[in-house]
Amino acid sequence: MPAIFFGHGNPMNALYRNAWTEGWAAIGRSVPKPKAILCISAHWYVPTLAVTSMERPRTIHDFGGFPRELFEYQYPAPGSPELAARVQQLLETEVYADERQWGLDHGTWSVLCHVFPDADVPVVQLSIDETQPAEWHYEIAKKLLQLREEGVVVIGSGNLIHNLHTYAWGKHDVEPFDWALRFEETARQLITSGDHQPLVNYGSLGKDALLSAPTPDHYLALIYFLAVRRSEDEVTFPVEGFDGGSISMTSVQIG
Repeated sequence: MPAIFFGHGNPMNALYRNAWTEGWAAIGRSVPKPKAILCISAHWYVPTLAVTSMERPRTIHDFGGFPRELFEYQYPAPGSPELAARVQQLLETEVYADERQWGLDHGTWSVLCHVFPDADVPVVQLSIDETQPAEWHYEIAKKLLQLREEGVVVIGSGNLIHNLHTYAWGKHDVEPFDWALRFEETARQLITSGDHQPLVNYGSLGKDALLSAPTPDHYLALIYFLAVRRSEDEVTFPVEGFDGGSISMTSVQIG
């Protein structure tokens, strides 16, 4: 199965029909229906490593200030305790099995509602442990590669560039910042070539990288995606663009 990184952006994309959401829908039509999905979302960024293991994960509306329609939206995909147990087995480290507290946050469902709109594919989320450095995430994520051979699509959902301090609120058609364009181009070249270490140690890429990822949460979702690439996997960028000048909506697919 493929692995996909989604630049998910604004949670309102769950309700929108635009170039990005149409691109997500096209990805869903182009891939074989998976046995299950493992999603690493920027929005489950907590001081522990955990996996959702409930049969029926709830739809989490982890935001504020949006229309009631968005808060009422439900994505009733089943969970998979079996996949959760397999993730625990593969990671070979202590992973908390969350049977009731979390569910599917908007980094997951606001994208999947377009990719698999029937909500009939089991979905499990793996948290991002905020106490660990990027290299640690990259190394443990490599252990998830086997899931792709077992019919599971591995998804990272964040944003390659995510700077809300410079975001043009309410002005979505502004031109992207020069530093954002430069970092995106650098990252695309490194992803395509398979040269992951500069991306893992992204602070070494200079001021453009630090402006693009002032907090690690949305960026680390990309690290999990990179780690499950095989050397022979083709890399494509099925969705592109910027929102508000400083949010990259780029999606990347391998396999």
